[in-house]
Amino acid sequence: MPRPHLPMRPAWLCRVCAAQWPCPAAQLDLPTEFHGHTVALAFYLAATMHDAMDDMYRLGGRPDKTAMHARFLGWLSPTRQSRGTEHH
Repeated sequence: MPRPHLPMRPAWLCRVCAAQWPCPAAQLDLPTEFHGHTVALAFYLAATMHDAMDDMYRLGGRPDKTAMHARFLGWLSPTRQSRGTEHH
């Protein structure tokens, strides 16, 4: 069974592939995990984005809010969300 692509805090890199999380594999897995619950997925990703920004501030960084939004939520296009499900 493949290992899930989960974030490693406080760096917010994938524990499996070391890419910025959510990595491409997580971006494929998360909509399946949240199948039929796209709003819940968006809330989950918004909460993880908030946690990642808090971690960056704690480490002395200054997160680029636009880049963080694109990274955590920007890939949730309406077309991609509706693929395979019509529930909202």
